[in-house]
Amino acid sequence: MMQFPCTEMLDLPGGPARVVWRRNARARRVTLRIDPAGGDVVVTLPPRAGRGAGMSLLMNHVDWVADRLAALPSALAFADGADVPIAGIAHRIRHVPQGRGGAWVQDGELLVSGDIAFLPRRVRDFLRAEARRRFVALAAAKSAGIGRPPRRVTVKDTSSRWGSCAPDGSLAFCWRLVMAPDFVQDYVAAHEVAHLRHMNHGPRFWDLVSRLTPHTEEAMAWLRSEGARLLRAG
Repeated sequence: MMQFPCTEMLDLPGGPARVVWRRNARARRVTLRIDPAGGDVVVTLPPRAGRGAGMSLLMNHVDWVADRLAALPSALAFADGADVPIAGIAHRIRHVPQGRGGAWVQDGELLVSGDIAFLPRRVRDFLRAEARRRFVALAAAKSAGIGRPPRRVTVKDTSSRWGSCAPDGSLAFCWRLVMAPDFVQDYVAAHEVAHLRHMNHGPRFWDLVSRLTPHTEEAMAWLRSEGARLLRAG
């Protein structure tokens, strides 16, 4: 019997693909999506559906799967010599084994100390910490204007949404946004802060967003065209 989640490599007509099978007790039908972070094909099954139902859906959409996988941007590995964007500006990762301090920005580079084996993790840790610093400050500044401070602000590694606002007023942001330009970060912060007052996407919500940031349209366009690159980093 298949254990969930289960991952396997399948030779599809469009080429080999890694397929992740998931069981969801709340799902009402079999669904298919591409996970841009790992480049996986994710098949979600409702309680009574078996692998055969998932394979049927997958094989009926092999062209769609192949097109989506081919359209994914190249993965960006956090490695010595690679360029990683911080606020949309490329910073060369440089390994300084004798340095101290983990990772830090200096003269347009992201310097990383210690054993080379720890470099990817230290880059991620630096970016997560920088993302939290930025979004805590952005959320505080924007929420001050509406008199609704967030309960707390956290950063997460999400692939389906860039930010969220919980009913208790807690805000969460995808740490990968630290790689996006400042105007994108400004918009996402404004979007989630606006939810502190309006837990919907009605006209009053969007009116408040427009008062909190002038970057809505260009930021949404940037995320549509470039967001997948953020998910492919690391």
